[in-house]
Amino acid sequence: MGKIVRAISKDGSIAAATVNSTDIASRAEWLHRTSAVVTAALGRLLTAGSLMGSMLKSQDDSLTLRMKGDGPAGSLIVVSDGLGNVKGYVMNPVVELPLNEHGKLDVAGAVGKEGILYVIKDLGLKDPYIGQVPIISGEIAEDITSYYAISEQIPTACGLGVLVNPDLTVRAAGGYLIQLLPGADDSLIDQLEKNMKTLKPVSQMIDDGMTPADICMKILEGFEPEILDEAEVRYQCDCSRERVEKTLLSLRKEELDKLKEEQAVTEVDCHFCNKKYRFNRKELQELIDKSTK
Repeated sequence: MGKIVRAISKDGSIAAATVNSTDIASRAEWLHRTSAVVTAALGRLLTAGSLMGSMLKSQDDSLTLRMKGDGPAGSLIVVSDGLGNVKGYVMNPVVELPLNEHGKLDVAGAVGKEGILYVIKDLGLKDPYIGQVPIISGEIAEDITSYYAISEQIPTACGLGVLVNPDLTVRAAGGYLIQLLPGADDSLIDQLEKNMKTLKPVSQMIDDGMTPADICMKILEGFEPEILDEAEVRYQCDCSRERVEKTLLSLRKEELDKLKEEQAVTEVDCHFCNKKYRFNRKELQELIDKSTK
């Protein structure tokens, strides 16, 4: 199970959130049978979603990240609740690419360097908040940073990483979000930048045994940081038969009639957890009757 930690500098000018998302990325790899580079891409976006979801005001709120790039992986979608629990899906789970110029998994090549990052927040209001920014690198962390700068005007630094073993399992995964709050002066920024330059890649820090709290303390060194809270987070799909029924009820009667006539059993798969829901003809007829009431 993963852990997320949130901290703040003593003067309230810098907030940081860090997460060990190894178990989350591992669960996604197991469910979707992703190739190494797609495991890294989806794992990074799941990590970002967990961090961003944990920053929502209510646990009943939700956040959806959708990266629609021009790379062979196709669209990546991550949904987080207000606690930082996440689920994710990728259009093409198996993509094989050579390593990039740094000898690393070519996440940008899989995601694509052109396209759109969508951020959708359901805050319990009449309409959800929808923000979108151009993909600037496809490496995901830089794209999350760009989103905050353009759409929310919050100076933010984001680090995301996933280490994949030769057998395609996840060795380590994690991430951080650092944000400057109103009132931060230039001297604080200079010190924070110095701290950031001393950081190892976040997946390496996790692999070295550092906890999310350790990483927060490292990032905010010299700022007398205080831990605000710690929470366990996981890959968690909230699908149910009732939700699938609601989806079927959203179809037109003619479409439900066609499903009933064409096959003895209609099967609906959840993209996020691969759970299968089956409806026989009698059950579909009951839904049809309900839809016409």
